Amino acid sequence: MAVLLREIRDGVGIATFNRPTARNALNRELTAELKEALRGFEDNDSVSAIVITGGSEIFCAGADIKEMTDKTFASAYLEDFVTRDGDFLNDCRKPVIAAVAGFALGGGCEYALMCDIVIADETARFGQPEVGVGTIPGGGGTQRLARSIGKAKAMELCLTGRIIDAREAERIGIVSLVVETGMHLERAMDIARRIAGFSRPIVLMIKESIKAAFETPLREGLHFERRMLHATFALEDQKEAMRAFAEKRKPVYRNA
Repeated sequence: MAVLLREIRDGVGIATFNRPTARNALNRELTAELKEALRGFEDNDSVSAIVITGGSEIFCAGADIKEMTDKTFASAYLEDFVTRDGDFLNDCRKPVIAAVAGFALGGGCEYALMCDIVIADETARFGQPEVGVGTIPGGGGTQRLARSIGKAKAMELCLTGRIIDAREAERIGIVSLVVETGMHLERAMDIARRIAGFSRPIVLMIKESIKAAFETPLREGLHFERRMLHATFALEDQKEAMRAFAEKRKPVYRNA
């Protein structure tokens, strides 16, 4: 059975975790499959946005503990455990939307944090419970969580391993939008299709600019943003969009 399902629909690449008996836990095979799928979506000109989901019952319960139990410091260090494949999701240039139902814990929560938009249904639960199994978040949990929700809240969640519901996750900034149970994928697809309807160069510039806000001081971020703004005026799509607005019609983008 394939551990990851892939499809392209309406200009959207969809990757679905498919290890239901293991609660979609992340193992080497699933991580490798997801990395390959995202690379394929990135290289496919028919794909403008990406959705990652775990199906209707669970997003991802975290790393596969069976693969971790017997690791030593030497083996983890030499194979560059987690780090080797840790940022491929964060490095996607195209917008990535997480559609979450059920548990998104440990590595599952970290994957959601790497996505650009997180749509959660009312069953969704988020947390970094690694402290309870004698380790720490290692896929960016301590770093991205602190940047997303602040030091105090990140400390509380990581030090206690407390699992929070979708509404709290939305309130503190992990989740973009909470929807009715079972509607997470449909709403994620609606948003992805909307994004896919815009100029792809403009969409990529917006994503790159927002990411710069997390990685640069404010002055440098503002400078980057303004250079991106100036660059848009070299695009045919910018001219088309502004003409269409003035003429009260829908623009026809050429991604150029």
